[in-house]
Amino acid sequence: MWKVTYAIDSLDPNPDQFTFDSEWEALDFASEEIERRVQFQVDHSPYAIDESDLDSMREIESTLVRIEQVD
Repeated sequence: MWKVTYAIDSLDPNPDQFTFDSEWEALDFASEEIERRVQFQVDHSPYAIDESDLDSMREIESTLVRIEQVD
């Protein structure tokens, strides 16, 4: 079993937790969730966003997710 823990921000006291049977499912979920959250920011931003901004957003989002194997 694999557990994905995804926080809203670095101080989130109650992050979302999801469990998966395989590692690839957990990795796939985390990747899709990062892209979904970045796309939400892009869609709701009043400013133009370039490729470096997108890379920064993805990097920040990836610090909020933790994937670990559980028994």
